[in-house]
Amino acid sequence: MLWIKSLHIIFMVTWFAGLFYLPRLFVYHAMCEDTPGKERFKIMERKLYYGIMTPGAVLTIVFGVWLWLGYGFTGDWLYAKLALVLTLIVYHYYCGKYVKAFKVDSNPHGHVFYRWFNEFPVLILFAIVMLVVVKPGLF
Repeated sequence: MLWIKSLHIIFMVTWFAGLFYLPRLFVYHAMCEDTPGKERFKIMERKLYYGIMTPGAVLTIVFGVWLWLGYGFTGDWLYAKLALVLTLIVYHYYCGKYVKAFKVDSNPHGHVFYRWFNEFPVLILFAIVMLVVVKPGLF
């Protein structure tokens, strides 16, 4: 089971690397004014989202479920963590929507929005790590 836990952590780190970096690319893309730069950002965003983030997310979830089934975790902390993971999945989905919007040059937001958008996964990561390590009884 330690191999599964290790893989879960590795793919979680991969997923979060993308969750931290992609919105930062959105900031720079939203500020970009030249066509070659915009095209470069489109390629970077697409490769990051589809080549790194999405496989990282899927494998994080697969190995997380495997751990859950193998160890039989229970408790309030787990339900809180699962709620945060679902929130991350929604965030991931919105990242994909923004990748598609930038792809067709219909970005709906300015760079300031993406600067704030970029901070959200930091809060989620902090909360998830605290829940997993401390395992508090919440209710």
